[in-house]
Amino acid sequence: MNRSLKIGVMALQGAFQKHVEMLDRIHIKSETIRYGEQLRLIDGLIIPGGESTTMTKIIMEMGILPELEVFDKPIFGTCAGAILLSEKCDDPNIQVIKKTPVKTLRNAYGRQVDSFTESVNLSFTNEPFPAVFIRAPRITDCTPEVEILGRFNGEIVLVRYQKYLLSTFHPELTNDPRIHEYFIGMIDR
Repeated sequence: MNRSLKIGVMALQGAFQKHVEMLDRIHIKSETIRYGEQLRLIDGLIIPGGESTTMTKIIMEMGILPELEVFDKPIFGTCAGAILLSEKCDDPNIQVIKKTPVKTLRNAYGRQVDSFTESVNLSFTNEPFPAVFIRAPRITDCTPEVEILGRFNGEIVLVRYQKYLLSTFHPELTNDPRIHEYFIGMIDR
């Protein structure tokens, strides 16, 4: 793994600090991203979970959307980040970045009180992953070019499309670095 990489973690809202801590755990440098210009100085980006309508509002108000639209390096989106990376969302209040040809449905697994942790099988590892679902979206309508990396009860929960990785759950809320390591492997080629 290339330890000289610098990964940006969008720090507008949500559990961005947990991603920073996970990157620290696997010895990858990170930078919290609050301004569009910062995107020019990183090797990859993580868009964390949080509240997708709030994140949309901040991205628009801060003028970050144009920089995100032209950012051509790997991006990992978890939960709300996955929604933002999708081509379509069921909520018209979300400004999607349209990086991945999937549709997302917000809060598809219920409200905050319906949160849960379940073991999920992933295509790139033999051991199940402890997936934390918090007001998780559902990924639907994938094109054939989208690689499905994980499912839970038949539902798609982790996908890769070219240089984009989308997770409907929160791998940063576990002590398991495998998904973050997989993302770094997407960059470190």
